Amino acid sequence: MKDLDIALVGAGIAGLTAAIALAKSGQSVSLYEAAPAWGDVGAGITLAPNAMRGLDYIGVGEAIAEIGIEPSTQQISHWQSGETLLMVDRSQTRKQYNSAYVYIHRADLHQVLVAEAEKAGVKIHLGKSVQSVNYQGLKPVLNFADNSRVEAELIIGADGLKSQVRQLFDSVAPHFTGHIAYRALAPITPEIQHLIDQPGMHIGPGKMIVRYPLRKGQLLNLVFFARQDGWTEDGWSIPAELQELRDLYAGWSDEVGTLIDSIRPGTVFKWAINAHSPLPQWSIENKVTLIGDAAHAMTPFLGQGAATGIEDAVILARILQAAETTENALSRYQAVRHERTTFIQKESNENADRLQGEAAELYGLGNLRNEETLGLFKYDCITESI
Repeated sequence: MKDLDIALVGAGIAGLTAAIALAKSGQSVSLYEAAPAWGDVGAGITLAPNAMRGLDYIGVGEAIAEIGIEPSTQQISHWQSGETLLMVDRSQTRKQYNSAYVYIHRADLHQVLVAEAEKAGVKIHLGKSVQSVNYQGLKPVLNFADNSRVEAELIIGADGLKSQVRQLFDSVAPHFTGHIAYRALAPITPEIQHLIDQPGMHIGPGKMIVRYPLRKGQLLNLVFFARQDGWTEDGWSIPAELQELRDLYAGWSDEVGTLIDSIRPGTVFKWAINAHSPLPQWSIENKVTLIGDAAHAMTPFLGQGAATGIEDAVILARILQAAETTENALSRYQAVRHERTTFIQKESNENADRLQGEAAELYGLGNLRNEETLGLFKYDCITESI
Protein backbone atom coordinates (compact mmCIF):
# COMPACT_ATOMS: atom_id res chain seq x y z
CA MET A 1 0.00 0.00 0.00
CA LYS A 2 1.06 3.56 -0.74
CA ASP A 3 -0.54 6.98 -0.35
CA LEU A 4 -2.66 5.70 2.54
CA ASP A 5 -4.32 8.61 4.37
CA ILE A 6 -3.00 8.27 7.93
CA ALA A 7 -3.79 10.42 10.99
CA LEU A 8 -1.20 10.09 13.76
CA VAL A 9 -2.05 11.29 17.26
CA GLY A 10 0.87 12.45 19.41
CA ALA A 11 4.17 14.04 18.41
CA GLY A 12 6.41 12.34 20.93
CA ILE A 13 9.34 10.13 20.01
CA ALA A 14 7.24 7.19 18.75
CA GLY A 15 4.78 9.44 16.91
CA LEU A 16 7.43 11.47 15.11
CA THR A 17 9.45 8.37 14.23
CA ALA A 18 6.33 6.75 12.80
CA ALA A 19 5.38 9.89 10.89
CA ILE A 20 8.82 10.06 9.25
CA ALA A 21 8.99 6.34 8.47
CA LEU A 22 5.48 6.32 7.02
CA ALA A 23 5.98 9.46 4.94
CA LYS A 24 9.27 8.18 3.53
CA SER A 25 7.58 4.91 2.58
CA GLY A 26 5.00 6.73 0.48
CA GLN A 27 2.09 7.27 2.85
CA SER A 28 0.17 10.54 3.31
CA VAL A 29 0.66 11.48 6.98
CA SER A 30 -0.97 14.13 9.16
CA LEU A 31 0.31 14.43 12.73
CA TYR A 32 -1.85 15.94 15.48
CA GLU A 33 -0.26 17.16 18.72
CA ALA A 34 -2.14 18.57 21.72
CA ALA A 35 0.64 20.99 22.77
CA PRO A 36 0.23 24.48 21.31
CA ALA A 37 3.96 24.86 20.61
CA TRP A 38 7.26 22.98 20.81
CA GLY A 39 9.26 23.55 23.98
CA ASP A 40 12.44 22.55 25.82
CA VAL A 41 10.53 19.77 27.57
CA GLY A 42 11.84 16.97 29.73
CA ALA A 43 15.40 16.00 30.53
CA GLY A 44 17.64 13.14 29.45
CA ILE A 45 16.88 9.96 27.58
CA THR A 46 18.99 6.90 26.82
CA LEU A 47 18.85 5.50 23.30
CA ALA A 48 20.07 1.91 23.29
CA PRO A 49 21.42 0.32 20.08
CA ASN A 50 18.04 -1.19 19.20
CA ALA A 51 16.51 2.31 19.36
CA MET A 52 19.33 3.84 17.36
CA ARG A 53 18.87 1.31 14.54
CA GLY A 54 15.32 2.56 14.12
CA LEU A 55 16.57 6.13 14.01
CA ASP A 56 19.19 5.06 11.47
CA TYR A 57 16.34 3.67 9.36
CA ILE A 58 14.59 7.06 9.16
CA GLY A 59 17.88 8.82 8.39
CA VAL A 60 18.64 10.68 11.63
CA GLY A 61 20.81 8.24 13.60
CA GLU A 62 24.18 9.89 13.00
CA ALA A 63 22.79 13.40 13.55
CA ILE A 64 21.42 12.28 16.92
CA ALA A 65 24.66 10.55 17.89
CA GLU A 66 26.56 13.74 17.03
CA ILE A 67 24.34 15.88 19.27
CA GLY A 68 24.30 13.30 22.06
CA ILE A 69 27.00 11.52 24.04
CA GLU A 70 28.24 7.96 23.52
CA PRO A 71 29.55 6.62 26.87
CA SER A 72 32.60 4.36 26.92
CA THR A 73 31.79 2.89 30.36
CA GLN A 74 29.00 2.84 32.94
CA GLN A 75 29.64 2.39 36.66
CA ILE A 76 27.29 0.82 39.20
CA SER A 77 28.16 1.88 42.74
CA HIS A 78 27.17 0.84 46.27
CA TRP A 79 24.78 3.27 47.91
CA GLN A 80 26.72 3.72 51.15
CA SER A 81 30.37 2.97 50.52
CA GLY A 82 30.53 4.24 46.93
CA GLU A 83 32.37 1.01 46.03
CA THR A 84 32.13 -0.01 42.38
CA LEU A 85 29.92 -3.09 42.09
CA LEU A 86 30.07 -3.39 38.33
CA MET A 87 31.78 -1.55 35.46
CA VAL A 88 30.07 -1.95 32.11
CA ASP A 89 32.22 -1.52 29.00
CA ARG A 90 30.44 0.43 26.24
CA SER A 91 33.53 1.17 24.14
CA GLN A 92 32.77 -1.58 21.62
CA THR A 93 29.03 -0.89 21.28
CA ARG A 94 29.07 0.13 17.62
CA LYS A 95 31.19 -2.86 16.67
CA GLN A 96 29.14 -5.27 18.78
CA TYR A 97 25.65 -4.07 17.81
CA ASN A 98 26.24 -2.18 14.57
CA SER A 99 24.75 0.91 16.16
CA ALA A 100 25.47 3.46 18.87
CA TYR A 101 24.40 3.82 22.51
CA VAL A 102 23.52 7.47 23.11
CA TYR A 103 22.58 9.85 25.93
CA ILE A 104 20.67 12.89 24.68
CA HIS A 105 18.40 15.64 25.98
CA ARG A 106 14.85 14.78 25.02
CA ALA A 107 14.29 18.27 23.58
CA ASP A 108 17.37 17.95 21.35
CA LEU A 109 16.14 14.60 20.03
CA HIS A 110 12.69 16.06 19.49
CA GLN A 111 14.08 18.98 17.50
CA VAL A 112 15.89 16.64 15.09
CA LEU A 113 12.77 14.51 14.63
CA VAL A 114 10.48 17.50 13.99
CA ALA A 115 12.86 18.90 11.36
CA GLU A 116 13.07 15.52 9.61
CA ALA A 117 9.28 15.09 9.71
CA GLU A 118 8.76 18.47 8.07
CA LYS A 119 11.41 17.63 5.47
CA ALA A 120 9.64 14.33 4.74
CA GLY A 121 6.36 16.14 4.04
CA VAL A 122 4.48 15.27 7.22
CA LYS A 123 1.64 17.73 7.85
CA ILE A 124 1.99 18.74 11.53
CA HIS A 125 -0.92 20.32 13.41
CA LEU A 126 -0.29 21.75 16.90
CA GLY A 127 -2.90 22.60 19.53
CA LYS A 128 -5.09 19.66 18.47
CA SER A 129 -6.27 17.86 21.59
CA VAL A 130 -8.23 14.70 20.82
CA GLN A 131 -11.48 14.34 22.71
CA SER A 132 -12.76 11.14 21.16
CA VAL A 133 -12.30 8.67 18.33
CA ASN A 134 -15.20 7.27 16.31
CA TYR A 135 -14.57 4.17 14.20
CA GLN A 136 -18.19 3.26 13.42
CA GLY A 137 -18.42 4.87 9.98
CA LEU A 138 -16.75 4.05 6.69
CA LYS A 139 -13.66 5.91 7.87
CA PRO A 140 -12.52 6.52 11.46
CA VAL A 141 -12.84 10.06 12.81
CA LEU A 142 -10.83 12.13 15.27
CA ASN A 143 -12.87 14.67 17.24
CA PHE A 144 -10.88 17.53 18.75
CA ALA A 145 -11.43 19.86 21.70
CA ASP A 146 -11.77 22.84 19.31
CA ASN A 147 -14.86 21.14 17.77
CA SER A 148 -13.06 20.24 14.57
CA ARG A 149 -12.95 16.72 13.19
CA VAL A 150 -10.73 14.78 10.82
CA GLU A 151 -11.35 11.60 8.81
CA ALA A 152 -8.58 9.23 7.79
CA GLU A 153 -8.18 5.73 6.40
CA LEU A 154 -6.09 4.76 9.43
CA ILE A 155 -5.67 6.39 12.85
CA ILE A 156 -2.53 5.61 14.85
CA GLY A 157 -2.51 6.45 18.55
CA ALA A 158 0.97 7.50 19.67
CA ASP A 159 -0.29 9.73 22.45
CA GLY A 160 1.59 8.19 25.34
CA LEU A 161 0.80 7.20 28.89
CA LYS A 162 -2.52 9.02 29.10
CA SER A 163 -3.62 8.14 25.59
CA GLN A 164 -7.09 9.15 24.47
CA VAL A 165 -6.93 6.62 21.66
CA ARG A 166 -6.07 3.78 24.04
CA GLN A 167 -9.38 4.32 25.84
CA LEU A 168 -11.06 2.58 22.93
CA PHE A 169 -9.15 -0.55 23.92
CA ASP A 170 -8.88 -0.43 27.69
CA SER A 171 -10.54 1.73 30.32
CA VAL A 172 -8.73 0.06 33.23
CA ALA A 173 -6.52 2.50 35.10
CA PRO A 174 -2.85 1.59 35.57
CA HIS A 175 -1.82 0.28 38.98
CA PHE A 176 0.76 1.89 41.25
CA THR A 177 4.01 -0.09 41.41
CA GLY A 178 5.09 1.22 44.81
CA HIS A 179 7.88 3.25 43.22
CA ILE A 180 8.23 6.98 42.66
CA ALA A 181 10.79 8.82 40.57
CA TYR A 182 12.35 12.26 40.66
CA ARG A 183 14.19 13.86 37.76
CA ALA A 184 16.59 16.76 38.05
CA LEU A 185 19.40 18.58 36.25
CA ALA A 186 22.73 19.68 37.68
CA PRO A 187 25.02 22.11 35.81
CA ILE A 188 28.69 21.24 35.45
CA THR A 189 30.86 22.18 38.45
CA PRO A 190 34.32 21.04 39.60
CA GLU A 191 32.67 19.10 42.45
CA ILE A 192 30.71 16.82 40.10
CA GLN A 193 33.01 16.80 37.07
CA HIS A 194 34.17 13.24 37.81
CA LEU A 195 30.55 12.08 37.94
CA ILE A 196 29.80 13.74 34.60
CA ASP A 197 32.86 12.02 33.14
CA GLN A 198 31.76 8.65 34.55
CA PRO A 199 28.03 7.96 34.05
CA GLY A 200 26.36 5.25 36.05
CA MET A 201 24.11 4.35 38.96
CA HIS A 202 24.09 4.20 42.74
CA ILE A 203 21.93 1.34 43.99
CA GLY A 204 20.75 0.51 47.48
CA PRO A 205 17.88 -0.96 49.48
CA GLY A 206 14.64 0.42 48.07
CA LYS A 207 16.34 3.23 46.15
CA MET A 208 18.44 3.95 43.08
CA ILE A 209 20.03 6.94 41.34
CA VAL A 210 20.83 7.10 37.63
CA ARG A 211 23.21 9.76 36.33
CA TYR A 212 24.53 10.64 32.89
CA PRO A 213 25.78 13.73 31.01
CA LEU A 214 23.87 15.80 28.47
CA ARG A 215 24.73 18.57 26.02
CA LYS A 216 28.40 17.71 25.65
CA GLY A 217 28.89 17.39 29.39
CA GLN A 218 27.47 20.76 30.38
CA LEU A 219 24.58 19.17 32.30
CA LEU A 220 24.20 16.09 34.45
CA ASN A 221 20.86 14.31 34.14
CA LEU A 222 19.72 12.71 37.37
CA VAL A 223 16.85 10.31 38.02
CA PHE A 224 16.12 9.18 41.58
CA PHE A 225 13.95 6.10 42.16
CA ALA A 226 12.52 5.13 45.55
CA ARG A 227 9.91 2.86 47.06
CA GLN A 228 7.41 5.15 48.72
CA ASP A 229 3.72 4.98 49.51
CA GLY A 230 1.20 7.79 49.48
CA TRP A 231 1.95 9.29 46.09
CA THR A 232 0.34 7.82 42.99
CA GLU A 233 0.06 10.72 40.53
CA ASP A 234 1.66 10.08 37.15
CA GLY A 235 3.23 12.81 35.02
CA TRP A 236 6.50 14.41 34.02
CA SER A 237 5.99 17.94 35.32
CA ILE A 238 4.92 17.77 38.97
CA PRO A 239 7.30 20.06 40.88
CA ALA A 240 9.13 18.66 43.91
CA GLU A 241 11.33 20.16 46.60
CA LEU A 242 15.05 19.49 46.82
CA GLN A 243 14.61 18.72 50.51
CA GLU A 244 12.57 15.66 49.59
CA LEU A 245 15.68 14.18 47.97
CA ARG A 246 17.88 15.12 50.91
CA ASP A 247 15.49 13.35 53.27
CA LEU A 248 15.08 10.26 51.09
CA TYR A 249 18.82 9.78 50.56
CA ALA A 250 20.07 10.68 54.02
CA GLY A 251 22.80 8.24 55.01
CA TRP A 252 23.90 7.58 51.45
CA SER A 253 27.51 8.25 50.40
CA ASP A 254 29.04 11.73 50.45
CA GLU A 255 29.12 11.55 46.66
CA VAL A 256 25.33 11.32 46.58
CA GLY A 257 25.06 14.31 48.91
CA THR A 258 27.29 16.30 46.56
CA LEU A 259 25.07 15.34 43.63
CA ILE A 260 21.93 16.54 45.39
CA ASP A 261 23.59 19.80 46.46
CA SER A 262 24.56 20.45 42.83
CA ILE A 263 21.01 20.26 41.44
CA ARG A 264 19.76 23.39 39.74
CA PRO A 265 16.87 24.97 41.70
CA GLY A 266 13.50 24.57 40.03
CA THR A 267 14.53 21.48 38.01
CA VAL A 268 13.22 18.79 40.37
CA PHE A 269 10.04 16.99 39.29
CA LYS A 270 8.46 13.79 40.55
CA TRP A 271 5.96 11.21 39.41
CA ALA A 272 4.54 7.90 40.51
CA ILE A 273 5.55 4.90 38.44
CA ASN A 274 2.36 3.20 37.38
CA ALA A 275 2.18 -0.02 35.38
CA HIS A 276 -0.26 -0.92 32.62
CA SER A 277 -1.36 -4.46 31.93
CA PRO A 278 -0.61 -5.71 28.39
CA LEU A 279 -3.46 -5.17 25.93
CA PRO A 280 -4.71 -8.30 24.17
CA GLN A 281 -5.42 -6.30 20.99
CA TRP A 282 -3.78 -3.19 19.52
CA SER A 283 -6.16 -2.60 16.61
CA ILE A 284 -9.89 -2.07 16.11
CA GLU A 285 -11.74 -2.95 12.89
CA ASN A 286 -8.59 -2.31 10.81
CA LYS A 287 -9.12 1.43 11.32
CA VAL A 288 -7.32 2.31 14.56
CA THR A 289 -4.08 1.02 16.05
CA LEU A 290 -1.56 1.93 18.75
CA ILE A 291 2.21 2.33 19.05
CA GLY A 292 4.66 3.15 21.84
CA ASP A 293 3.45 3.93 25.34
CA ALA A 294 -0.15 4.06 24.14
CA ALA A 295 0.13 0.36 23.29
CA HIS A 296 2.51 -0.90 25.98
CA ALA A 297 3.54 1.72 28.54
CA MET A 298 6.75 0.63 30.23
CA THR A 299 8.14 1.22 33.68
CA PRO A 300 11.63 2.77 33.30
CA PHE A 301 13.72 0.00 34.87
CA LEU A 302 15.07 -1.38 31.58
CA GLY A 303 15.28 1.94 29.71
CA GLN A 304 13.30 0.53 26.79
CA GLY A 305 10.19 2.73 26.63
CA ALA A 306 11.36 5.00 23.83
CA ALA A 307 13.20 2.14 22.12
CA THR A 308 10.13 -0.07 21.81
CA GLY A 309 8.11 2.88 20.49
CA ILE A 310 10.74 3.49 17.81
CA GLU A 311 10.73 -0.21 16.94
CA ASP A 312 6.92 -0.18 16.63
CA ALA A 313 7.08 2.82 14.31
CA VAL A 314 9.57 1.29 11.91
CA ILE A 315 7.95 -2.15 11.88
CA LEU A 316 4.48 -0.70 11.24
CA ALA A 317 5.77 1.50 8.41
CA ARG A 318 7.55 -1.44 6.79
CA ILE A 319 4.48 -3.67 7.05
CA LEU A 320 2.05 -1.05 5.70
CA GLN A 321 4.30 -0.53 2.69
CA ALA A 322 4.52 -4.28 2.03
CA ALA A 323 0.93 -5.35 2.76
CA GLU A 324 -2.01 -5.23 0.36
CA THR A 325 -4.69 -4.35 2.93
CA THR A 326 -4.80 -2.61 6.32
CA GLU A 327 -6.42 -5.75 7.75
CA ASN A 328 -3.42 -7.82 6.77
CA ALA A 329 -0.97 -5.11 7.85
CA LEU A 330 -2.36 -4.59 11.33
CA SER A 331 -2.63 -8.32 11.98
CA ARG A 332 1.01 -8.76 10.99
CA TYR A 333 2.07 -5.73 13.03
CA GLN A 334 0.66 -7.14 16.26
CA ALA A 335 2.03 -10.61 15.50
CA VAL A 336 5.54 -9.18 15.10
CA ARG A 337 5.50 -6.84 18.09
CA HIS A 338 3.19 -8.07 20.84
CA GLU A 339 5.27 -10.87 22.33
CA ARG A 340 8.45 -8.77 22.54
CA THR A 341 6.82 -5.74 24.16
CA THR A 342 4.88 -7.86 26.65
CA PHE A 343 8.11 -9.60 27.67
CA ILE A 344 9.89 -6.25 28.16
CA GLN A 345 6.98 -4.86 30.20
CA LYS A 346 7.20 -7.84 32.55
CA GLU A 347 10.99 -7.82 32.85
CA SER A 348 11.06 -4.06 33.45
CA ASN A 349 8.66 -4.38 36.38
CA GLU A 350 10.73 -7.20 37.87
CA ASN A 351 13.99 -5.32 37.37
CA ALA A 352 12.83 -2.69 39.84
CA ASP A 353 13.05 -5.27 42.59
CA ARG A 354 16.44 -6.51 41.43
CA LEU A 355 17.94 -3.02 41.29
CA GLN A 356 16.47 -1.81 44.56
CA GLY A 357 16.55 -4.99 46.60
CA GLU A 358 17.97 -5.49 50.05
CA ALA A 359 21.02 -7.27 48.60
CA ALA A 360 22.11 -4.40 46.36
CA GLU A 361 25.75 -5.07 47.23
CA LEU A 362 25.50 -8.37 45.33
CA TYR A 363 24.37 -6.72 42.10
CA GLY A 364 26.34 -8.02 39.14
CA LEU A 365 27.75 -11.00 41.00
CA GLY A 366 24.91 -13.40 40.24
CA ASN A 367 22.69 -14.10 37.24
CA LEU A 368 22.34 -10.54 36.01
CA ARG A 369 19.12 -9.83 34.11
CA ASN A 370 19.19 -6.46 32.42
CA GLU A 371 18.50 -5.04 28.97
CA GLU A 372 21.79 -6.31 27.62
CA THR A 373 21.92 -9.80 29.12
CA LEU A 374 18.31 -10.31 28.02
CA GLY A 375 19.44 -9.66 24.45
CA LEU A 376 17.23 -6.60 23.91
CA PHE A 377 20.01 -4.60 22.24
CA LYS A 378 20.33 -7.18 19.45
CA TYR A 379 16.83 -6.62 18.05
CA ASP A 380 16.90 -5.06 14.58
CA CYS A 381 13.67 -3.45 13.45
CA ILE A 382 15.18 -2.92 9.98
CA THR A 383 15.74 -6.61 9.25
CA GLU A 384 13.15 -8.23 11.54
CA SER A 385 10.93 -10.57 9.54
CA ILE A 386 7.54 -9.02 8.81
